Amino acid sequence: MPEAKNKTILIVEDEPQNRKLFRDILQFNGYATLEASDGRQGVTLAKEHVPDLILMDMQLPVMNGMEATRILKQDEQTKGITIVALTANVMPGDKDKIMEAGCCDFIAKPFRLNDFLNKITGYLA
Repeated sequence: MPEAKNKTILIVEDEPQNRKLFRDILQFNGYATLEASDGRQGVTLAKEHVPDLILMDMQLPVMNGMEATRILKQDEQTKGITIVALTANVMPGDKDKIMEAGCCDFIAKPFRLNDFLNKITGYLA
């Protein structure tokens, strides 16, 4: 497993229980976390802290995940951050839309813990 120390992950998720679950798993595995409950707050935190990875829910209040991802990918400071979509909707066309917005991958909810951690460590390696 790669060194989790010094790696920060921004969790952009509107459901408090989901945010807590992601935070607990990531912190238990040695990652620092930041949290946002809507897309606009996610964009602001990403620009302030430039995390190593962003987990971006697609269905968010204020600004949805696709819009937030597009903004971050167009910004010089944040365009290099790896963004992984979190979504419960994985219909055939959804994956294409997620990738077009600028996400490199998606994690379907509900997720399997080992698959989740393998994807995270793979993107941070």
